[in-house]
Amino acid sequence: MTKATKHTQRRDYAQHKQRAAQRSAARSQSGRDIGDIPPVVDHKRRKDAEQSLQALCEIYFSYKFTLKWSNDHLKAIKKIERCVLENLQFAFSMPRGSGKTTLCECAVIWALLKGIHPFIFFIGAAGDEALSRLETVKTELSTNELLLADFPEIIYPIRCLDGEARRCAGQHHHGIRTQISWSSDQIVIPTIPGSRASGTIIRVAGITGNIRGAKHTRADGSEVRPSLVILDDPQTDESARSASQCASRLSTINGAIRGLAGPGKTTAIAVPCTVIEENDVADQLLDREKNPQWFGERMKLVYKFPKDTKLWDEYAQIRRRSLIERGDISQATNFYKKNRKKMDKGAKIQWPDRYLTGEISALQHAMNLKLADPYSFAAEYQNQPKRAGAGNSDIFTAKQIVSKTNGTPRGQVPTGLDHLTCFIDVQKSSLWWTICGFGEGFTCAIIDYGVWPKQDKQYFTLKDVKPTLQDDSTGGLEAAIYNGLEKCSENLLGKEYRRVDETMLRIERCLIDANWGESTDTVYLFARQSKHAAIVMPAHGRFIGASSNPMSMWPKRPGDQFGHHWRIRTGQNRAVRHIVFDANLWKSHIQSRWATPLGDSGSLSLCDGSQAEHQMIAEHLTSEYRIKVTGRNREVDEWKLRPARDNHWLDGLVGCAVAASTLGVAAAGHESVKKPARRKPTQRPKVTF
Repeated sequence: MTKATKHTQRRDYAQHKQRAAQRSAARSQSGRDIGDIPPVVDHKRRKDAEQSLQALCEIYFSYKFTLKWSNDHLKAIKKIERCVLENLQFAFSMPRGSGKTTLCECAVIWALLKGIHPFIFFIGAAGDEALSRLETVKTELSTNELLLADFPEIIYPIRCLDGEARRCAGQHHHGIRTQISWSSDQIVIPTIPGSRASGTIIRVAGITGNIRGAKHTRADGSEVRPSLVILDDPQTDESARSASQCASRLSTINGAIRGLAGPGKTTAIAVPCTVIEENDVADQLLDREKNPQWFGERMKLVYKFPKDTKLWDEYAQIRRRSLIERGDISQATNFYKKNRKKMDKGAKIQWPDRYLTGEISALQHAMNLKLADPYSFAAEYQNQPKRAGAGNSDIFTAKQIVSKTNGTPRGQVPTGLDHLTCFIDVQKSSLWWTICGFGEGFTCAIIDYGVWPKQDKQYFTLKDVKPTLQDDSTGGLEAAIYNGLEKCSENLLGKEYRRVDETMLRIERCLIDANWGESTDTVYLFARQSKHAAIVMPAHGRFIGASSNPMSMWPKRPGDQFGHHWRIRTGQNRAVRHIVFDANLWKSHIQSRWATPLGDSGSLSLCDGSQAEHQMIAEHLTSEYRIKVTGRNREVDEWKLRPARDNHWLDGLVGCAVAASTLGVAAAGHESVKKPARRKPTQRPKVTF
């Protein structure tokens, strides 16, 4: 074969490859091109939805809203509409379970379909929650057949992706890229001639995420900033109970989020929220005196309660008995049916259709929620949180506690306090310890407190603890707890504490929480083997309610030592002396110490420190609330933990007080410590021969 022939063959083959590539590219281009946009099916239906958020919900999302609207729903819808159309900023509360999040998701779609906001930002309390909101929006845009029928220029290109985000880069419309984007935290609506929504961005983030200065650069080089923000429930249960986290989130809302649209522009912001705690983010945004710029409005489950409280009190007793005996409220419902006219009189409830199977009215449903947890009902359903025990002058707030310091440096003992006690609260991951000093008349002070292993953060919760006991040990759970108790006790019990007058004191009694099932045996083993066994004792705080036998009625065992609602005894299975005490009564006693002014006998105070330094322990010390319950001809304080709260240093303070009582420290009216009864000598049987 000549060189000319070879050259001709190579040229022909190259041309063949080029033609094949062109044909392949043409076929690929044809496959990626979505072609013509289908026509609109129902122009009137589309127009109605564009003009009204309510119409959009009723027409395209009727399966999401199966009950009739309440007046508050209609009011909330109007607020969101005004926000979207007039660039206003509104905060409004709705009772838990009212569907406000679903309304928010529909509002995002409504704003998208109208095409008046080029950048919509959906912000949630946490990043994962925000991502789930975007997933819901994406699902509707991908699967809702009515939206496809009436808004094809927006929905049809999305459908052509067929759920494959990798197809975005190659999607074309009549040879021009649509610039569609479909990621986990952002979508960009395809650019289609004639579509008002072309290039609209929907992005999501948590309020603690990357928000400040948010912007998006389009394919033509232009930049857009968020002009509409839906800020759905900007707090978690955890953040709501933290004053520092509330302050941080409010600063973000009033600063970074309000300024997202850029200099000289107003950001439209709708903030549907639910109040969780008094003075939390939602509570402050809804307060028109504190934050008038948000034009807050509170919506409630019940606007007026029934007048006949006696019948409802009787209903409560029947309901409780029915739940215990039958596992349902059928007996209470029958009682309500017979007396409904009287029991409904004077009540005003906003959403008549809201009640559950087994209930016959929205009022009954609301009263059942109230009976189940009055504190949560006031906050999450009435949006008017009440500090539990607000009617009692001796219930202190976190703010009052951090301000009641005695001026003595942390780790030192104020003058007049002669006894030091310690309590260690045992958790799976950590040990929470408290040291208190006590003097005449039960005057007391928190000397120091902390967590073992030591944490490098000023504020954290139990679930945030790092390092943990397991990180500090090579063994299993029991070994980790034992190792932690050994190190923690040596750190606390193996040293002296200086009093202001230079007197040196040591901890005289250390109680260790033995209530947690997986650690009980370990605590008893440590108490028996510890080098500090003479002062260490396992402790069991018991919930003794109104229906329980008070400790004074407990049978007395030989060798028991007992004092003011506590008892030291030796267990039958463990040869270690331990203490059992009435947790409810001692928590009430501690609260009365807070109400006693500094300088008076019996006052309780906190070591010196800043508000930020003491904020965490103050939240622990206010983590529970009390309800007065009557039973067995006596009235008892029953203490309950607020939702999503840590109470470990509250348990520690209570345990320290009990330990002081065992040392003979007593307040006015307390029982003196009673010594154990001596055992009678055992008589040997006579032997006869």
